[in-house]
Amino acid sequence: MSKGKISRRALLAGTAAAVSAASAKILPAQESGTKDPTKVQGGPAKEVGERSRFEKPKRTYFSPTRQASNTPLQDLEGIITPADLHFERHHAGIPEIDPESYSLLIHGMVERPRMFTLADLKRFPAEAVTRFLECSGNGFRTYRNPEANKEETPQQVEGLTSTSEWIGVPLKTLFKEVGVLPEAKWFLAEAMDAAVMTRSIPVEKGWDDAMIAYGQNGEAIRPEQGYPARLFLPGFEGSSNVKWIRRIELADKPFMTREETSKYTDPLPGGKARQFSFVMDVKSIITYPAYPVTLTEKGFREIKGIAWSGRGKIVRVDISTDGGESWNKATLQEPVISKCHTRFRFAWDFNGAQATLMSRATDETGQTQPTHVELKKLRGPGTSYHYNHIRAWTVRQDGSIVFGENA
Repeated sequence: MSKGKISRRALLAGTAAAVSAASAKILPAQESGTKDPTKVQGGPAKEVGERSRFEKPKRTYFSPTRQASNTPLQDLEGIITPADLHFERHHAGIPEIDPESYSLLIHGMVERPRMFTLADLKRFPAEAVTRFLECSGNGFRTYRNPEANKEETPQQVEGLTSTSEWIGVPLKTLFKEVGVLPEAKWFLAEAMDAAVMTRSIPVEKGWDDAMIAYGQNGEAIRPEQGYPARLFLPGFEGSSNVKWIRRIELADKPFMTREETSKYTDPLPGGKARQFSFVMDVKSIITYPAYPVTLTEKGFREIKGIAWSGRGKIVRVDISTDGGESWNKATLQEPVISKCHTRFRFAWDFNGAQATLMSRATDETGQTQPTHVELKKLRGPGTSYHYNHIRAWTVRQDGSIVFGENA
């Protein structure tokens, strides 16, 4: 071999050694107890797909009685919530309903009362919409007692909201089929569960974008979401989106049911109450960095989160890293869809000092999230629903993160 030259054999041998050494560093198979996937035949596909065993997102229960389950917001990507992680709220357990025996009665102030089977509903032209759904009590602990528990994840703070693609027949199609009378201003939606959940809904919502949904994210809606069919009202509070719907009655006034008299009304200062608060207000939450994340190094991080509004599109999200003293515009991630979760991001240089992170969303109607103090002054301390105030995460000097300000 001449001076300054490397033979082909030596070059190949050196390259092989380098590749072998690099592989030993980058392949985690041996360290994690798994086999090298390039050395063993993979397993067969299954009839129903499963997540990787390394991915373990799961819902948490809203209360010890397990009447609601929170979506793991901090574990998700994009805007669509997997159907099995979609939040749920029920009042008397999850009923089991045979789709062959299911029917929906529409009667009252109509020309042609009619009973629709599930097959009947599916004969009408279907529509699909991607929209969020949120429990009206979402975030109650952060309003009532924001200092109570600093060690809560985004899932625990704000996990009673999710986004899905909903498939079904527009309610206006069924209204035309039965001939809703002009005098009808309200309709009663009644469920087929043991609680017989009932809510009064303005007829104008039925003529607008209401839907009888039987599909979710490409499959039949799950039992927890109202199988085999539910009422879906984009932008309206979750309890009005009656699941397992069996009856719709048209009338000229609201029905004053238990769920809209003793429940789901908003107490106001002075002893009054706001009875119907259907539309969910503009809202946002930072999902990263948030508890239980610890920032172990200084440097740039991408603050990420979701924003939504029952009134339409999110048009702006601002981020503060100093507890609201100053604000900077975040980037909205496409797609930005009306009445849908919208992702935002903002580059932040963590310098090791304590910081308070906040997000503040604005929708296309001009509504902007209020501070906790502003909302409490407007609504009073006793309100039970529709908490859309600004949330905060405090980053301590050691990089640990807890919920709330001045922790």
